Amino acid sequence: MKEMQNSVKNVEKNYNMNTLYDETKFILKKYGIIANKRLGQNFLISDEVVNAIVTAAKLSKTDLVIEIGPGLGNLTKPLLENAGKVVCVELDSNMLQILKERFLLYSNLEIIKQDILKVDLAKLIREEKQKNTNLQTVKVVANLPYYITSPIMMYLLEQKLEIESITVMVQKEVAERFIAIPGQKQAGAITYTIYYYAEGEKVIDVPKDSFIPEPEVDSEVIHLKIRKEPLFPLAPDSLFFPMIKTAFSQRRKTLLNTLANGNILSSKEEGKKILETLGLPETIRGEALSIEDFKRLAEMIEQKRR
Repeated sequence: MKEMQNSVKNVEKNYNMNTLYDETKFILKKYGIIANKRLGQNFLISDEVVNAIVTAAKLSKTDLVIEIGPGLGNLTKPLLENAGKVVCVELDSNMLQILKERFLLYSNLEIIKQDILKVDLAKLIREEKQKNTNLQTVKVVANLPYYITSPIMMYLLEQKLEIESITVMVQKEVAERFIAIPGQKQAGAITYTIYYYAEGEKVIDVPKDSFIPEPEVDSEVIHLKIRKEPLFPLAPDSLFFPMIKTAFSQRRKTLLNTLANGNILSSKEEGKKILETLGLPETIRGEALSIEDFKRLAEMIEQKRR
């Protein structure tokens, strides 16, 4: 009992710093930590950005929060203080000890050492809700590793998990693509996928000096509110998403050329007739189409194949 009391006192003494910057410098020095470039580690030191993330997530004690790549835990602390339960998924073994020691006093934390893309999130959510019936909603909150941002986002959305929202910090250029409206200049293939499953909004710009070490690019926090139902139903074998991916594979070429080259169309002549029927010029590029345009185009091509 005495050892436990001493450990608690040491935790309170060591981590009671004036700013997140001070706390981060202390932790890095104490554990001899150097950011792992391979894992895309840049440690957030801005109290303003942390507060903006937590505010945007609109946390309550009935929330189960999944934090991906918590690192030193600079975002984890306010998540623990505001949510009912926090499950951190961390791949770096060096961070596990820090997280366990730093949050020794918190009973609502669970740490999983695993690649997030290998975690059965549906099972995790189901089991956590069974253990604690007070947990009603699930939210993802994270400073995502930039080198694997898009695969993580696709993994979260395509599984159709019981998630209410996703609040994440990502590279600014990627953030703009994530929350663009389909048909806008910034849109990419992933824009259409995200828009299909969620409504996105910008939270705050994050300059490079908000991190140790400073990354080469600026960042941005975005908030995605998951739709209760996707925009429209799609058959399992629908051409909708494969066609969008193909349409953006060669952005400088016309939609007609990319779909013909990608074997989505049987011929350019077939494509010209379909575009004409839809009231779209044959010189149009994929980025100019709305999500409804792609839906109608996929349906017409599928009809031709039957």
